[in-house]
Amino acid sequence: MKMTIIDFIKRNRVSTTDIADCMGKKGSVYNVNAVNRGHFKVGNLFYVYACNGTNWDVHEQIQYVNDGDIVFIDALDNNDKAIIGDLVSKYLLLYKQAGAIVTNGLLRDAPRLIKENWAIWCKGFNPVGYINEKIELNFEQKKLIEEKKTFYQDCIAVCDDTGVVLIPKEFHNNEFLENIKYIEEQEDIWFDCIDRQKLSTFETVCLKKYKE
Repeated sequence: MKMTIIDFIKRNRVSTTDIADCMGKKGSVYNVNAVNRGHFKVGNLFYVYACNGTNWDVHEQIQYVNDGDIVFIDALDNNDKAIIGDLVSKYLLLYKQAGAIVTNGLLRDAPRLIKENWAIWCKGFNPVGYINEKIELNFEQKKLIEEKKTFYQDCIAVCDDTGVVLIPKEFHNNEFLENIKYIEEQEDIWFDCIDRQKLSTFETVCLKKYKE
C-alpha cells in the first residue's frame, strides 16, 4: 500500500497542502524551504541524525541510502552551523540517486547548490560548518535518536515549493489513499464553484452551497 500511495501522489502531483489537510492539517517539517523552486519529490524517507556539532555520523549513515529515498537529516543540536554542503549533496543526489535532501538544519555552499538546481529543502545557510570528527553519543542522545528513528524511518516524504510534509506509517493504508482522492476531488469542486458558478469562497468553503 505504501508504494501505491507514493505512486498516486507522484502521478497526480498531489501538493503538500492537500497531504497536510488529509492528516488533519499537520505533518509538516517546520521552517524548511526549497533551495531551488519547481521541484516536486515524493518517496520513502531515510532518517539521518546529526548532533554534537559533527557530521561524522551523517557520513556514516548516508552510505546506506537507496535509490529514490528522500534523505531527512535531523539536526538535534548545534543549529547555528551547517551540517553539510555541496560534497555530500552531490554524493547523495548523483551517486546514491537519492530523490531529495531535507534538513531542519543549515547547509553551506549555497551558490553551488543553486547552480546545480538540486532538489534540496533546508532551514537556511551558514558558511561555518560542522566538524567531521567522531564524538560518542551519551545515553540520552541514543534514547532520543532511537525514538525519532522509530517514528521517522520509512515515512513517506512529499516535497514541493510550499515545503515538506511527512506521512507516518500509521497512514499507509487504503483509507488514507481514499482521503487523498477525496481531497483532490473537493479541490476541483471548489475551483468550479468560484470559476464557473461564481460563488464566493465563503459560500463555497464555509457554507458548502454546492451540496444544496
